[in-house]
Amino acid sequence: EGEVRMKEMLTNSVFFGVFISVGSYILADILKNKFKTPLLNPLLISTAVTIAVLALGGMDYESYQTGGKYLNYFLTPATVCLAIPLYEQFEKLKKNAAAIMIGIISGMLTSFCSILVMALIMKFSHEEYVTFLPKSITTAIGVGVSEEIGGYVGVTAAVIVITGILGNIIADGIFKLFHINEPVAKGVALGTSSHILGTVKALELGETEGAISSLSVVTAGLMTVIFAPIFANFI
Repeated sequence: EGEVRMKEMLTNSVFFGVFISVGSYILADILKNKFKTPLLNPLLISTAVTIAVLALGGMDYESYQTGGKYLNYFLTPATVCLAIPLYEQFEKLKKNAAAIMIGIISGMLTSFCSILVMALIMKFSHEEYVTFLPKSITTAIGVGVSEEIGGYVGVTAAVIVITGILGNIIADGIFKLFHINEPVAKGVALGTSSHILGTVKALELGETEGAISSLSVVTAGLMTVIFAPIFANFI
């Protein structure tokens, strides 16, 4: 009986979702700073811990959202704040405008073509194929694109999150492996391939990287809205 009451108290608490999400993120951040390994990425660890707590505790998503939804209120101002480094680096944006646009277009086309090749090799149905097309853009845009072209919206949302977390984790390793040292190139790569979660990593690397990544997220998202329906016809 005591266990049942404890479960009811937690699931009905406004602070339960916030505590699990923020607490696990802070813990993961401490571990990452201590052990200096990208595998202890706070986004990855906090996601895994939250899922584990809900699964082991037999709690549904609606119970988590009782408090977790309040975290969403910070998304809009946080996103708007990305315009600040963009404004501060505006001169560099103008100077490298051509290179940035070519990089964004190349990244978007590479994403589409890799999904097309994967779909052909694995014999995806049309619905499965188009589900993956918006994987590299922010969820708010990607879900709408997936719905428009006939994909499985729920799967698209999960794929977008996984793509962002993966890009956030492996970015440093990729840059070192291919000797990518130019801040503009790093920003374009992260924003185009890993959307907002990539931009979080870009901001950790520097103001220039963060500004270019912010621009890349918006531009890649708009271009995907235009070109995804075209690529959707290939299968």
